[in-house]
This record gives sequence, structure tokens and C-alpha cells, in this order.
Amino acid sequence: MISALNQLVDHIEQHLAEEPDIDGLAGALGTTGYHLRRMFSSLAGMPLSEYVRRRRMTVAAADVVRGGKGLLDIAVRHGYGSGEAFGRAFRAVHGAGPGDVRRDGGPLRTQPRLRFRLTVEGSTPMDTRLVDRPAFRLVGHATRVPLIHEGVNPHIQEHIAALPPEEHLRLKALGDTEPRGLLQVSDDVDPDGREGSELTHLHGVAVRRETPVPDALDAIEVPAGMWAVFRTSGPFPQTLQTAWAATATEWFPSNPWRLRPGPSLVAFLEHADDLTTATCELWLPVEPA
Repeated sequence: MISALNQLVDHIEQHLAEEPDIDGLAGALGTTGYHLRRMFSSLAGMPLSEYVRRRRMTVAAADVVRGGKGLLDIAVRHGYGSGEAFGRAFRAVHGAGPGDVRRDGGPLRTQPRLRFRLTVEGSTPMDTRLVDRPAFRLVGHATRVPLIHEGVNPHIQEHIAALPPEEHLRLKALGDTEPRGLLQVSDDVDPDGREGSELTHLHGVAVRRETPVPDALDAIEVPAGMWAVFRTSGPFPQTLQTAWAATATEWFPSNPWRLRPGPSLVAFLEHADDLTTATCELWLPVEPA
């Protein structure tokens, strides 16, 4: 994976003036664009699309400061069809328009070219199991929420708190397959993992495909496939979020599996009444790398 990410960075540098073919490159490297994007954003700390934008504007800024060419020529050279579009992208990265930067020499916010290197980590074993599951269905109450990487997501809290206590009991009684218990489901997640991007959050349970589902509930169909299941225990949500990050930095680079498109699930096995601590299982859909 480290080699694939570095080849991705090289590919981006060669195609800064155009849209890089991430899926094509991923196929040539024996992986998928979905997995490559998810691993990049987890390890780089920024979405792939944001890195491309920053690098493109870093290189463009050199042309702007150097002078000798009109700003429209520079915009076209870097893949923009108009000076206005180029100006907006330039200002979003540097905090000033290209005309101001040409006149004043700055301000400039440079994005260095990334390089991924292997470091020795993993001194703490990860409690993991692999599960082959037939197709099943996730049912419950769904809503759209913004992605928040750290801390409690208040939008999810509000969604769950709005449900009456008897509804939680009804859902638990409806669940009839793994993963057991009440689940927190994230679906339709932006592969780049951009903070603030919207995803579908479902509070519900897993049921077999043939189980009758009340009309009032939302449903997500889950195809058959393999799952990597990570067990965590400790302060919530910090311990869970740390383990989630470690799947990208430690588990996937060390194991012959990759993420496949699909929902991620969190099953609560035990938790304090105020949910400050919890024992959870994080279910991620995977396939052989």
C-alpha cells in the first residue's frame, strides 16, 4: 500500500493540469480507486481531492509570481477554462487572488509534495476477526449528517435522542442476525473522507433478507461478502475513533485485504449509562487485496 500511495502521488504530479485517472491507476496497481482514496485520506490527513487542488495551486503560484504570461494563459495551462474559476481556486488556497500575488509576491501557502514512508508501529495488538456473511439488510431510522472525525457527532446524538425509548426496544427485538444489537451505521460516505461531507447515518439493527420489515423503517441492502471486525473497549468515542484510524495506518498495510464499498457498522456490546465508556465492534466491508 505504501508503494501504491507513492505511485499515486507521482501520477498526480504528472497530471496536475487535468483530472487524474485514480480508478485506472488503482486497477493497474491491483487495487481499487475506492480503497486508494480511503487510505490516502486516512494517512495524509486530507482528502485526495484537496491535496490535488493544493498541489495544482502551488505549482500555479510559481507561474503567477514568475510573470511573463497572462493570468488567463496560466489558468488554461493549469486546467481551468476561465480566469474567474482559476481565481476562485487560487484564492481558496492562498488567501489572495493571482493579481494580488503577482503584484506583491504573496501571500503563498505551499503544499509540499507528499511522500509516504513505512514506520515501525503496531506494538499494541488489534483485536480483529474476519467474518464471511451472506447478504443481509440493515433496518432502522436513517438521516443525513455531516462527517465529523473527532469527538461526539451532535447531529447523530440528536437523531438518536429524538427516538422514544420504546422504539429502541422494538428495534432490538427485530434484529435477528449478526452483527447483533443496536447498530450505528455509516453509509454513502465520501471516499475522500472530507470533514463536513454528508453521509447517511442509520440507527438500527441487522436482519436476514427474508425477515419482514415494517414499512415505517428505512432499509439498506447489504450484499454478501467478507467483513473485518475490530473490537474496542474504553472511553467513547475516543477509543473507537483511534481504532478506526489504526485500521488505515496499521491493519490494512499489514494484511492482504482492502476496503470494498459498503456501509461501516458499529455494534455496542456494553456501555455505561452515560455512554462515556463502551465496548464496541467496528465492522468494515473488505475483500482480498
